[in-house]
Amino acid sequence: MNILIIGGGKIVYFLAKTFLSKGYNVTIVNRKKVECSQLARQLKAIVIFGNATDPQVLREAQAASMDTVLAITPNDEDNLMICQLSKLNFGIQKTLALVNDPNNEEIFHKLGVTTAFSTTRMISSLIEQRSGLDDIVSLFPAAEGRVNITEVALPKESPVIGKSLTEISLPEHSLIGCILRDSEVIIPRGETILYTDDRLVLITLPENHGPVLKLLMGNNI
Repeated sequence: MNILIIGGGKIVYFLAKTFLSKGYNVTIVNRKKVECSQLARQLKAIVIFGNATDPQVLREAQAASMDTVLAITPNDEDNLMICQLSKLNFGIQKTLALVNDPNNEEIFHKLGVTTAFSTTRMISSLIEQRSGLDDIVSLFPAAEGRVNITEVALPKESPVIGKSLTEISLPEHSLIGCILRDSEVIIPRGETILYTDDRLVLITLPENHGPVLKLLMGNNI
């Protein structure tokens, strides 16, 4: 696989090192000469000095031969432009972009970027939902951070204990995927009753994750 990475800093170094260890061919475009020299010494990758928003620089990087482009500069506008140029001018089908401002995620998707990911949103979600929440036993983002899948253990103080799912008004775009009760796996239905220590596998959007937990856990969050 041929991967083109646009950006700088340690994240580029470690990503390139990981890809190279898997046998991928890696080309890096960086606009800082000093970093280019360092990366060229440290990695068995092709390193090109230049601004990747310039089609000529992408051409020099052999963009047309790439399977994937990863744009991770600190500038959202540059990352978007790089992905669009890569796809429209050089036919790269898989374009991945770092979105520094989480509000730009949806825009990137609408404008054709294959995968747009916000580390700000992912990290803030993890911190917000893990801090002090002992009953939340797992949490990870899916679909590039647009969906959260969480396993929650219901404490005895939960306001939903003893209620059926039809009695619980979950926020829109959220659902209980399954219930783990002792060694039993239950696919929930409207009449399913929730009990203490039930483990619920929740599927939510990042924006309604907090309200869902509040509804199920009460003052335990």
